Amino acid sequence: MAAAPVALDAIILADDPLASVRIAGLTARERAARSAKKAGATRILVLDGARDEVTSWRNGSTAPLLVIRADQLVHTPLVAPLVGAMPTGDDVVIAVGPDGVDGGAYLAAGASANKAVAAIAKGENTAAFADGAKHVEHGAIARHAIATPEDRAGAQELLYRLMIKPQDNVITRYVFRPVARRLSKVLVHTPITPNMLTMTVAAMITVTCVLTATADMHLVIIGALIQASTGYIDCCDGEIARLKLMSSRFGAWLDTIVDEASTVAYMAAIGWHCHLVWGHPGLDMWTALILLGLVTYPWSVYCIYYNIIVGVGSANSQDYASKFEVVPVGDDAVRIVPVPMKQTVRTKPLPPVIKQIVEFSPNFVRRDFIVWATLGLALLHLTQVSFLIHVAGGVIGAVICTKDHVHLRAVRRSVARSGKRLLPPTA
Repeated sequence: MAAAPVALDAIILADDPLASVRIAGLTARERAARSAKKAGATRILVLDGARDEVTSWRNGSTAPLLVIRADQLVHTPLVAPLVGAMPTGDDVVIAVGPDGVDGGAYLAAGASANKAVAAIAKGENTAAFADGAKHVEHGAIARHAIATPEDRAGAQELLYRLMIKPQDNVITRYVFRPVARRLSKVLVHTPITPNMLTMTVAAMITVTCVLTATADMHLVIIGALIQASTGYIDCCDGEIARLKLMSSRFGAWLDTIVDEASTVAYMAAIGWHCHLVWGHPGLDMWTALILLGLVTYPWSVYCIYYNIIVGVGSANSQDYASKFEVVPVGDDAVRIVPVPMKQTVRTKPLPPVIKQIVEFSPNFVRRDFIVWATLGLALLHLTQVSFLIHVAGGVIGAVICTKDHVHLRAVRRSVARSGKRLLPPTA
């Protein structure tokens, strides 16, 4: 579990005309303020005019002071290393680039914070007052000049690198992202928020389920097409959240709930379609399988999120772990941590074709692959096969998740019996 943000005061120096330059939907001053908030700033003062108010705003606060210059594009990797190297006493830490150039942000504590306020009130924009300050190298995608059209184009391209997500599977990377990226580059300049896009996905899935839960194969195919298209919108909400610093715990859980609920709802809808086409009134094989899916899918979801929240300390289902072990932390405390999966080392290499199949095989159980497989089966009028695959996936998933859930519960019970203090997980 990530450490709680440190309470900070933050001042954004935005009296340079460049602070009003808009890159990827946000002005430089807005992006700097959001970066400060992400770093843990609870009070933020944006100075875009007279600076004499800074002293009264500080008003004797003892919180560390973060100062960001907004005459450039800044992003969270500029200030995150400063917070990670939180100064103590009267120290100052200054962000610098790999080349040693001042990054335009610093963090001051104690008496140095008071000196910083005095310097800002006099019109000084740097931490020159702090001799011997510690230099901390900022991260990538941290800052970029915006003085010229060329600079602004470069700054925008720097931000667009945020749309690349290392956890993406091959289908998302090569099928969804290329289209979603172009769409996000348009949407980022509008007032549309990530949560609006998530609710759009929810509405599209609702239409999909209504169309699918009929006996009309043409409507089922249209529903499958709509479901496949939701993948592009689903990519956009995360991309815009990263570009405009709008990520939130509520948004992450909203996206998760919509994804999981849509999977269950579509399984039930396509099952009802099979019931209408091949079943008979009352409880038949198709309705029985729907009921089975309505048990196994929610149970798997519960096990997965218990695993990542209680065991791993994450809110990302991609962090799911099958095994855990107990690690001592001091004399009376322990922490449960995931056991890394062992890589199988083959003494004899696989034939190229078999190797590609083996490497791609994990994608067969991913939602993105199942969405496209469902569309293909609908086009072939094989919806009954699609439904049976959905149900089988739910059953297999429930069996695997149950085994892992029992293991995690057993590990936690062993800690309770030992009398040791169980510390929260760290992602």
